[in-house]
Amino acid sequence: MLLKIDFVIIRTLILTFISFVIAILLTPAVTHYLYKYKLGKRIRSSDQTPIFTKLHAQKEGTPTMGGVLIWGTVVIVTLLLALLADAFPWLSTLQKFNFLSRSETLLPLGILVVSAIVGLVDDLFNVRRIGPQGGGLRVRHKLLLYLLIAIFGAYWFYSKLGWTTLHVPFVGSFDIGLWYIPIFIFMIAATAFSVNEIDGLDGLAGGTLLPAFVAYAGIAFAQGKYDLVTFCGVIIGALLAFLWFNVNPARFFMGDTGSMSLGVTLGIIAMLTNASLLLPVIGFVFAVVSLSVVIQLLWRMVFKKKVFLSAPIHHHLEAKGWSEPKIVMRFWIIAGVTALLGLVLAIIDKR
Repeated sequence: MLLKIDFVIIRTLILTFISFVIAILLTPAVTHYLYKYKLGKRIRSSDQTPIFTKLHAQKEGTPTMGGVLIWGTVVIVTLLLALLADAFPWLSTLQKFNFLSRSETLLPLGILVVSAIVGLVDDLFNVRRIGPQGGGLRVRHKLLLYLLIAIFGAYWFYSKLGWTTLHVPFVGSFDIGLWYIPIFIFMIAATAFSVNEIDGLDGLAGGTLLPAFVAYAGIAFAQGKYDLVTFCGVIIGALLAFLWFNVNPARFFMGDTGSMSLGVTLGIIAMLTNASLLLPVIGFVFAVVSLSVVIQLLWRMVFKKKVFLSAPIHHHLEAKGWSEPKIVMRFWIIAGVTALLGLVLAIIDKR
C-alpha cells in the first residue's frame, strides 16, 4: 500500500510539472493568436458601470480567452496519456500514468471541456460585440446553459454512479434520494458563477483557484481517489503557467472560457469527494465575492441605493483607493488560509 501511495505522489508531481511545462510552451502560440486576431476584452460602457469603466479603461483591448491555455493543457495531458496507454498496452508504466477513469475523472474532464466551449462562445461574442449592448450572452442565457450542464452532471451522478448520499461534516452522511439532484445543480451553478465573478483583476481568479484545487487534491488523496488527485495536479500545473503571464500587468485575461469551466470543475470535484459542504470554507473568497454581488443587487432593488461603490467587493476596494496588486495578494492570502482550514477540517472529519 505504501508503494502505491508513493507512486501516486510521484505521478501527480511529475504530471503537474509536465502540465506546467506544456502550458508554458503553448503560451507564445496562444498569445500570438489572441493578438493577431485582436481578441481583446471589451470594457463595459460608462453609462452602465461608470466606476468600473473608469478603473479599467486602460485594460480595453487586452486579449481575453487565456483560459484556453489551462483547459487545453489539461485535455492534452489527459487524453495523450490515455491514448498512449491504449496504443501500448504492454508498457506497464504508461498504464500506471493513465489517470482517465470512468468513476473519477471522465465526468470532470467532459464537463470542463463543455463548459469551456460555452464560455469561449461568450468571450467571442464579447470581443465581436455580439449580444445585448455588445456584451456577449445575457446573464439569463448563460445561467440556462450552465444549468443544463449541471443537470447533466446531476443525472450522471444519480443514474450512472448511483450517488444519493450527502455528507455533512462532523454530523454524518445522509441518503437524500432525489433531493441530491437539486442540491447538486445548485452547488455547480453557484460555484461556476462565484468563480466567474472573482475574475476581475489581474491574477485574482487563478491565484484563488490554486489553493482550492490543492485542498481538494488533498481531500481526494485522503479518500483514495488517486486518479482525481492527479487530475487536480494537472489543473494546478496549467494554472501556475497561466498565472505566470496573468499577474499584473496581465498579458492576457482568463475569460469566461477559463473562469466558468474551472468553477464548474471545482464544483464537480467537490461533489465527487462528497466534500461539497466544505466548499464555502475552502472557497471562502468566492462565497464573499458572490455575496457582495447579491447584496448589491437586492439593496438596489429594495432601497434604490448601492451598498458598495462597485460590485463585486474587489472593485469596491479599488474604488476606495486600494491598488490592484494589494487586493489580489491579500485575496490570495485569504484563499490560501481558508483552503488550508477546509483541508484540515476534512481530515479531522474523516478521522
